[in-house]
Amino acid sequence: MSDSIPRSATRKAPEAPGAPAPASVASAPDRRSVLRYSAALGAAAAVTTTLSACSSGPESTNESGGGGQGGDSTLTAVIGYGNDGSWDPTQTASAFAMAGNEHIYEGLLGTDPITREPYAALATEVPDDLKATTWQFALRPGAKWHDGKPVTADDVVFVFDRILDPKTQTLAKGFFASWLKEVRKVDATNVELILKFPFPDGAARLSLAKIMPKHVFSKPGAWEDATKGKAVGSGPYRQTAHHPKSNTTFEAFDDYNGPRKAAFKKMNWLTIVDAAPRVAKISGSSADAEIADNIPYANIGQLKKSGMTVEGGAGMNNLFLLFNTAHKPFDDVRVRQALHYAIDRDKMIEAALKGHGKAATSFLNEANPSYRPAKTVYAYDLAKARKLLKEAGVGDLKVNLMAVNVSWIVDCLPTIQDGWEKLGVEVTLDPQETTAVFTKLDQKKDFQIVAAASNPNQFGLDADLIMHYNYGPENLWMGYARWAGNATAKKLFKDMAQATREPEAGRKKAMIQEYIDVIAEQAVLYPVVHNELMTAWDPKKITAVKAQPYPGINLLQAKWA
Repeated sequence: MSDSIPRSATRKAPEAPGAPAPASVASAPDRRSVLRYSAALGAAAAVTTTLSACSSGPESTNESGGGGQGGDSTLTAVIGYGNDGSWDPTQTASAFAMAGNEHIYEGLLGTDPITREPYAALATEVPDDLKATTWQFALRPGAKWHDGKPVTADDVVFVFDRILDPKTQTLAKGFFASWLKEVRKVDATNVELILKFPFPDGAARLSLAKIMPKHVFSKPGAWEDATKGKAVGSGPYRQTAHHPKSNTTFEAFDDYNGPRKAAFKKMNWLTIVDAAPRVAKISGSSADAEIADNIPYANIGQLKKSGMTVEGGAGMNNLFLLFNTAHKPFDDVRVRQALHYAIDRDKMIEAALKGHGKAATSFLNEANPSYRPAKTVYAYDLAKARKLLKEAGVGDLKVNLMAVNVSWIVDCLPTIQDGWEKLGVEVTLDPQETTAVFTKLDQKKDFQIVAAASNPNQFGLDADLIMHYNYGPENLWMGYARWAGNATAKKLFKDMAQATREPEAGRKKAMIQEYIDVIAEQAVLYPVVHNELMTAWDPKKITAVKAQPYPGINLLQAKWA
């Protein structure tokens, strides 16, 4: 998933961004699998796939788009995240792989990358009655896999059986198992989904269940091949080569007959994690790429002056603090609150984010459809912070703030340190490689506070999904926080489960807002700021690009200018 955390993947024994499975539906996959499969977190190991093109060295990373002339020209994109994470659609939270899979695979339904409104993808239509407990789907006539074989109902059932299998821990399980009972084959080209209760939000979630060919991925070792990069879908682009340390290439699939036809004959996506070379790739007269994501705020002006379009997407991308409630005095809610009140968020937004962020006034960002300000909002207030510490009987507090070394997170740390030192707290900043931070958490080593980044918007705007991504009785984050056994936590998790099952949309929204008030008050895992993610592209070469509020790019509606 990007540098967003957490990311889940398969549990190898009895996942990041996979994401911790929503607590109401499945136990959280093991974070060690996350570190293996996640793009930004994965170890730099040599990865092989069964793709014949991968046996040679990396393809040229200098292929240009030919000045936007179209035809056989190659569109070159620069992705600011690693490409060595899992490509298994049921597991991955890798920003690179998830973006790539959107072009290779289809769900029964897809969603608009910005509004997340569902549309018919591999299925022929969106169900008329989303409040029903049975949804029927007919598959698109003539749909084919990239190897030429027809798409059938058996393929759909194959994927959902994997997702719903109680013995198989996948990231996707957390998005479906709470509300989806089973998927049945009606005939060769029709399937039926049986829901546990009415769940209209499930329509958008179907885009997260990428349908995969049974004849390919039911073979021994095939899921491991998918993890390593093998991809065979029914979407508008087929994968032609995958080189985890450099690039992945795509080609338009001539037999695709769906709603999002390929506009580019070929695409070459480069992985360039370091900011300077990534910006250089799309800058100046020597630019040989048409689009790049994860643009540093400091480079926005430079790129705009050179004629590039630079746009941001404001969403759930956030810096959060995670407290170890088993380490005193962080078991005391007043201490957690005091440290939040002592952070000057306006200063952080100005100095570190160059204005491209907003102070968190709820767990959800302000654009989320379920947003309202929480009853507890952590405005900068040193007097209140001092009062809370005094009430908690805490003095001479020494804090080690362990943080991921994502560049914009590191830029924000001095503001946190400054506020806490003004509170009288002795602060040690301890930024580390992301893998190191989460390895320590997985090993249950002691810690005080962690600062990291997260963005569940890559899975959708559904507030129920977002909140279960972070909170729940078996949630990975709650295991790190050692908070799940707390009496307040137990009541919270029951309220969350009840909200999931609430059929009336207005009441469900109110219930979510009410339990978010509890989460804000407790501040066990809570955002400090929400920030924009920036995308840049050359408008003289490509058009109809939509800047996403989550990592990666989506070119299914873009075209040559």
